[in-house]
Amino acid sequence: MELVDCCANLAHPDFAADLDQVLERASKVLKHLICTGSQVKDSKTAIHLARENPGFIYATAGIHPHEARNAAGQFGELAELARQTPMVRAIGEAGLDFHRNLASPVEQQQALEFQLELACELGLPVFLHERDAHQRMLEILRHHRDRLGRAVLHCFTGDRQALFRYLDLDLYIGLTGWICDERRGRHLLPLCGSIPSERLLLETDAPYLKPRDLGPDYRLARRHRNEPHVLPHIAATVATHTQLPLEELARQTTANARRFFGLEEQP
Repeated sequence: MELVDCCANLAHPDFAADLDQVLERASKVLKHLICTGSQVKDSKTAIHLARENPGFIYATAGIHPHEARNAAGQFGELAELARQTPMVRAIGEAGLDFHRNLASPVEQQQALEFQLELACELGLPVFLHERDAHQRMLEILRHHRDRLGRAVLHCFTGDRQALFRYLDLDLYIGLTGWICDERRGRHLLPLCGSIPSERLLLETDAPYLKPRDLGPDYRLARRHRNEPHVLPHIAATVATHTQLPLEELARQTTANARRFFGLEEQP
């Protein structure tokens, strides 16, 4: 069974002390891993890891909405990274987060618009984050949709209406261990079967969103930290609620990830 973790934040400080061991565990259960950039510094780390692990790790380059404060000063460097580096397979993590508003809505929208334009220019997919902002996100995406290529709404946590509005824009949908959280993820379980199988991606969003229902088979180095090697557990949960055999779900989502990120091409 082959799986692709479409979002792991390997530049996060939580991985600084034992990244080699994290990657060793991941390599035993994953075919590919997408290391996500949330600012220029993290994007450079993602690119470095992709160069050090060719064919296994690939990078995105972007500015997360939490990092959008004064982000305009990073736009030029981000564009150069994306233009010159074949390991960069998507722009992002870009988007809107009106739940925490660590940057102002105006700053978040400026950063998102820049990254969407960059993705259009370079013909790269875009990796999107949205929380408590789906109406404004839809408005911005509709404005760019005719020129924009592939796009994924990563770590989807919204309701049925939001899901179908994103699907109407031909977005891919990423699911994480949020669906394994009995406190806040139960509403997602009946929605799993509504996502067309050819539009579904799987991700851990490590080190965040560790599944709360992990059993003793998953012994993590740090109790509260998520890791890429738990993706089979997330896949099994999704398979149960899509009524697809796990092997078929793995085959389909891996094919989707390869298509979305262009993983058939070697950097």
